[in-house]
Amino acid sequence: MTAPTVAVTGLGVVAPCGLGAEAFWAGLLTEPADGDRRAVPDWDPSPWFANPKEARRADPFTQYALAAADMALAQSDGLDADPARIGVLIGTGIGGISTNETQIVTRHEKGDRRVSPFLVPMMMPNAAAAAVSMRYGFGGPCEATVTACAAGTHSLGNAIQLIRTGRCDAVLAGGSEAPLTPTSLAGFGNMTALSKSGVSMPFDERRDGFVIAEGAAVLVLETLESAQARGARVLALLLGAASTADAHHITAPSPGGAGAVRCMELAIADADLAAADIVHVNAHGTSTPLNDAAEAEALAKVFGAPGPAVTSTKGVTGHALGAAGALEAAAVVLSMLHQQIPPTFGLERPDPELPELDLVRGGPRPWTPGPSLSNSFGFGGHNGTVVIAPAA
Repeated sequence: MTAPTVAVTGLGVVAPCGLGAEAFWAGLLTEPADGDRRAVPDWDPSPWFANPKEARRADPFTQYALAAADMALAQSDGLDADPARIGVLIGTGIGGISTNETQIVTRHEKGDRRVSPFLVPMMMPNAAAAAVSMRYGFGGPCEATVTACAAGTHSLGNAIQLIRTGRCDAVLAGGSEAPLTPTSLAGFGNMTALSKSGVSMPFDERRDGFVIAEGAAVLVLETLESAQARGARVLALLLGAASTADAHHITAPSPGGAGAVRCMELAIADADLAAADIVHVNAHGTSTPLNDAAEAEALAKVFGAPGPAVTSTKGVTGHALGAAGALEAAAVVLSMLHQQIPPTFGLERPDPELPELDLVRGGPRPWTPGPSLSNSFGFGGHNGTVVIAPAA
């Protein structure tokens, strides 16, 4: 029996450059704001909660996930499936770190009895997935993939398998992150991961680290057959995915991007395609010296030079850790719908030491949408790739 094709019928986005899919898209084409971090501006959770007390009992990363899921379901317009067969897979890198940090300070300053009884359910990495499941009564698999910066992409890949194998008729999949706390920023800064210049410059010879960000994206996935049967608009298709490990170092990628090469090759094979079929890659492109070099080498090994069109939307969004892969998959879907590839903002002087890539820069590039990759590579050596194709 042929496995069903997985369709995207809804997407919701909470991002520093825009709230909602179309605002997010407009933001991807706009020069990013200055600053050493990318926060969701003027965030107001009230539209997604019954009252302020309910909102206060949800960490920001859960608030973002609930908002993104609501938007995605609204666009999917009447998802028609047995709730017991609808899954929720929302990944994260560090979960409710804001709640955790705040409550540790509370305990230190005021004692044990002042620690919130909601600490654990608010900080746990599965809180966002659980909240979405409970909000809508979805009783299928409800899981949180925690694979650092690959978590959002891995969630999409795992969702594909749930639908292909017939375990689920639909899955809400994505990632959410809210890491902009003082201790988190200090930790990333002290490990020299953050940009000292405060500018994200993927694949640029001046790149000096990533600009940390927050946000969430959730995609509604279902079989193409079910989407067509209910007359839903199909935004894109998820043709395949893969996951590999570098088995090399806790933060540095494997030399030559070996793990990334295997991941991309396996994802392309899973989609029943060849490397020559891929016309666009939304790169992980964090703006760190080692990551961009390893990914550029990996892309050259898989596709040759210059290969398909490559962009890193992190030039605008910054790096939202476990939400990054979901945000970037949403960017690819929107690129297909708008028939433009966003440029890599911050990229002015491509690093001459890197292999030649067809980097999109200077402005959006018109294109005829075709099979595309979205790459994510996380601390711990976690690699994830998803293959996305236009609905047509």
